[in-house]
Amino acid sequence: MTISHIALYAENLESEKDFFETYFGGKAGCKYHNEQTGFTSYFISFQDGAKLEIMNMPESQKCENNFRMIGYAHLAFHAGSKENVDMLTEQLRKDGFFVFSEPRTTGDGYYESCIEDKEGNRVEITI
Repeated sequence: MTISHIALYAENLESEKDFFETYFGGKAGCKYHNEQTGFTSYFISFQDGAKLEIMNMPESQKCENNFRMIGYAHLAFHAGSKENVDMLTEQLRKDGFFVFSEPRTTGDGYYESCIEDKEGNRVEITI
């Protein structure tokens, strides 16, 4: 069995779409809009076949993003090398994104960094 897709509610759908296309090579499909409910979404496809659905409902409420909360913690993208992790982390920092965790080798042997998108969602960049 494989995961079909991961879904993420977004306050600013267009900004989130641009973020995943610009920095992670995603390709958004057509925007879906349900006239009756106001629900809108994009499916973003990535090179390896993974998909991310970003969604918006007008009445959705933003909650405090607590790192230790129960539930999904982050999305992780494979950058291919330490150099790519470092370069993408620096590009995101330069473009105004918060680097939550600097590039480093973790105790379990992963080389990674972690940034927050403009809505506070954590995105891990790893090899």
